[in-house]
Amino acid sequence: MSKKILVVGPSWVGDMVMAQSLFIVLKQRSPEVEIDVLAPEWSLPLLAKMPEVRRGVVMPVGHGRLQLKERYRLAKSLRTAQYSQAIVLPNSLKSALIPWMAKIPKRTGFRGEMRYGLINDLRILDKKKLPMTVQRFLALGGAASESLPDLTPYPKLTVSELSVETALQKVSGDTINSDTLSQLHKHKILALCPGAEYGPAKQWPADYFAAVAKEKIEAGWQVWLFGSDKDRTICGEVEQIILSSTGAANESVQNLAGETTLEQAVDLLSLATVVIGNDSGMMHIAAALDRDLIVIYGSSDPSFTPPLNTRAKILDLNLECSPCFKRECPLGHYDCLKQLLPASVLSAISELRSEKLESDKLEGERE
Repeated sequence: MSKKILVVGPSWVGDMVMAQSLFIVLKQRSPEVEIDVLAPEWSLPLLAKMPEVRRGVVMPVGHGRLQLKERYRLAKSLRTAQYSQAIVLPNSLKSALIPWMAKIPKRTGFRGEMRYGLINDLRILDKKKLPMTVQRFLALGGAASESLPDLTPYPKLTVSELSVETALQKVSGDTINSDTLSQLHKHKILALCPGAEYGPAKQWPADYFAAVAKEKIEAGWQVWLFGSDKDRTICGEVEQIILSSTGAANESVQNLAGETTLEQAVDLLSLATVVIGNDSGMMHIAAALDRDLIVIYGSSDPSFTPPLNTRAKILDLNLECSPCFKRECPLGHYDCLKQLLPASVLSAISELRSEKLESDKLEGERE
């Protein structure tokens, strides 16, 4: 009988993407292992793009709610799966309840909210030894005495041509085929992800995003704006500034915020030539799609949640007052974002494109 592991997944998009590194390591160590992930319903399309995951199990309880009856009902149904281990990634007491109620014999996790008994393979988190979120996830994948892998495997979301065609067709209303897709690949697409659900202290100014977009539109690029329904306002603001400052035709700018499902957003983001984003879930998705990526850090720390991607440029002013990890600037000036000017991002785009051309040239010579 193959080993079965239930992973209790995180509740944030970026953390769920980074959790794929753990799934990859578990499969590398035991190729026959079956991995199920207990996660919010919104994350199922994301998990479906991770080949290491057998299935996603919907967490029926909203984030932060106790609802013991619902938890017990799900836990009881999970007993028949005969999991040998549960790995609990969140540190809350509530997140450890279902594996315990499901009577999974080995329940691995950090101590978190004093979870003695609920977690019986208890680890003490050394934040200095494990400064990165992905390192903490990986540490739970092995024995307490085991070292981390020498190389952290990067998340890699799988996207098919068919799913991309379907996503394009849904947002455009036009019939899309492989020829249309081939033509689209010839265009340079700048993807902007200006949202940051955490708060404005992680959000680069809308007019700065628009200034970068204006330069690239004038160079013949298309600009696509990505975000959830919660990002409609900021994406709409960026779009209006772009259109008013460039007089660009509507076809040069596509505002997809709130117009796509998460699955469609992933598929469409895979077409981007360059992605610019804050420290957000969309940024981590772009990294897992191996896009050329520029990430702007304000109140957060790039050493804690960096993009797991060799093609990323991190822009961080490292001011004396940052990282403060606050949702809003406690000093009221947001200098960590406002002093990071569009010229720096445009320079980073040029560097990425030069590196890509050099890489393609070397690849061609090897062939």
